[in-house]
Amino acid sequence: MAIGLLVLRVIVGLLFVGHGTQKLFGWFGGHGPEGTAAFLGSLGYRPSRTMALVAGVTETLAGAMLALGFLTPVASAAIIGVMVNATMAMHLRNGLWNSNGGFELPLVYATVAAGLAFAGPGRWSVDRLIGFIPDPILAGLGAIALGAVAGVIALATREREMAPASLGRTESARESESARAA
Repeated sequence: MAIGLLVLRVIVGLLFVGHGTQKLFGWFGGHGPEGTAAFLGSLGYRPSRTMALVAGVTETLAGAMLALGFLTPVASAAIIGVMVNATMAMHLRNGLWNSNGGFELPLVYATVAAGLAFAGPGRWSVDRLIGFIPDPILAGLGAIALGAVAGVIALATREREMAPASLGRTESARESESARAA
C-alpha cells in the first residue's frame, strides 16, 4: 500500500506542479501569466492577473506538497478547491467526458486528492517523517469541506454578466478603454 500511495501522490502532485508552472512561467506549453490572465478574464475573474497568479501558485504549491506528502490534507484541500472552481467555471456545461471539455478530469483529480486525504500520504512522506498523522476521517472530510468552500468562494469572485465584446481581452486592455471613455 505504501508504494501505491507514493505513486499516486508523486504523479498527481507533479502534474499539478506542471499545471501551476504553465500558468506562472509558460512552461510545458502553458500560456504564462498574461495568457492565463486573459483566459480567466474571459471567464469573469477580476482582477484577472492576480487570479492567474493565485491559481498558478496554488496549483504549484499544492502539487509539490502532495508529491512530498507534506501536510497532505491541506494539499488535498487546495487541489479539491481548484478542481471545484474549474469544474463550475468551465467544465460542467460540457458534460462529463473530457473529450468534450467536460468535468471528467477535474473529477478524477479531486477524487484522488480526497482519497489521499482519507488514506494519508503513506510511509514515504514528510508527514510520516515529522509525525503528522491526523485522524483519517477528519482529514478526509476536512479536506473535502475546505476545498469545496474555497472553490465556491473563488467562483463567487467572478463577474456574472459580461458584455460579449469584453471576452478574451486582458484586464489592462479593458482598463485602458475605461480610461479613454472617462
